[in-house]
Amino acid sequence: MYKAFYSLKRNPFEITPDPSFLFSTGRHNEALAALYCGVRGHKGFVVLTGEVGTGKTLLLRCLLQSLKQSGDVAYAYLFNGLLSPLEFLQYVAGDLGIPATGRNKAELLLEISRYVIARSHNHLTTVIVVDEAHHLSAEILEEIRLLTNLETAEGKLLQILLVGQPELDEKLDSPDLRQLKQRVALRSHLEPLNSAETEGYIHRRLKLAGSPCPSVLFPPETIAAVYQHSQGLPRLINTVCENALIAAYGRHMPSVSPDIIDDIARDFRLGVQTSPGKAGKATTELDLAKAAQTMLALYARLQAEQRREELKDSEASATRGTDYGTKRLKR
Repeated sequence: MYKAFYSLKRNPFEITPDPSFLFSTGRHNEALAALYCGVRGHKGFVVLTGEVGTGKTLLLRCLLQSLKQSGDVAYAYLFNGLLSPLEFLQYVAGDLGIPATGRNKAELLLEISRYVIARSHNHLTTVIVVDEAHHLSAEILEEIRLLTNLETAEGKLLQILLVGQPELDEKLDSPDLRQLKQRVALRSHLEPLNSAETEGYIHRRLKLAGSPCPSVLFPPETIAAVYQHSQGLPRLINTVCENALIAAYGRHMPSVSPDIIDDIARDFRLGVQTSPGKAGKATTELDLAKAAQTMLALYARLQAEQRREELKDSEASATRGTDYGTKRLKR
C-alpha cells in the first residue's frame, strides 16, 4: 500500500523470519557460530535461548538454509513441543522421511537409530531442531537425551538443537534433568538490540527494501522513539515501524515522525501504561478520533487513486477502440 509512495520495492518490516533480512550483531554472530559449529563438529547438544522476539527463529532459518545448501545434512524441524513422547518420535521420523504410521515407540527408536547410523557411515549428518523448546515436557527431554547415546569415539551421530525462551534454561537447571544439562556442549543467549543496533537494524531493512534515503524516512529522533517503546526487541521494532509507515502514508507525510511512533505504541499498549481516570479516558477518546480521521483520509485517498486508475483504463480502452475503427475504415 505504501511501497510506491516511499519508493520501496518490498515491505521492510515483515514479521515473518526472512534470512535475507538478518541483521548480524556480535551476539547474533556468536549464536549462529555456536549452532553451526555444534552441527558440523558433531557436538551433540546445543542450546540457544532468548526472550520473545529477539530473533531466535530467524537465526535457525539462516542456519538451516546454509546446511541445506551443503547437501549433506538431513534435519527434522519441530516447532510444537506440546506432544507426547510417542507423538514426538512419530513427528521426527516422519520429517526425516522414515515411515512412522502405526509404529510403536520401540519400532520408531529402532528405525531412527538405523537411519542415523546409515547416514553416519556415509559421512552424512542428521539433526533434530526443536524450536519453542521451552514447551517440551521432562519426558520428551529425556527421550532426546537417550537419542544422543548414538555416538562413536569421534563424536555424536545425532545432533540436537534446542531453541527456546529463558524458561528452557530453568528446565535444564532442574535436578531431574541434570544428565541432559551435562551433555550440553555449546550454549548461547540472545539479548535485545541496543540503541545503536536498533538504528542499524532499521536502516538496513529500509535499504534492502529499496529506500533511497532511510535516514530521511526514519530520522534519528524517530528511531530513538522506536527504541524507547520496543526496548530493542526486533519483532516489536518490526511491528511498530510497519504500522508507523502505514500511518505516515495515510497522512501523506514524507517521513515518519516521533509522534506517530508514540501513537502506535499506545495502540499496542507498549511502554508505560496510563492509569485509569478522566485523563486516561480523554486520551483514549482523542486517540480514537485521530485514528478514525487518519483511516477516513486514507480510505478517501485510496478511492481517489482507484477512480483515477479506472479512468485511465477506460480512456485506454476507448483509444484502442478508436484506433481499431480507423484501421477498419482505411481497409
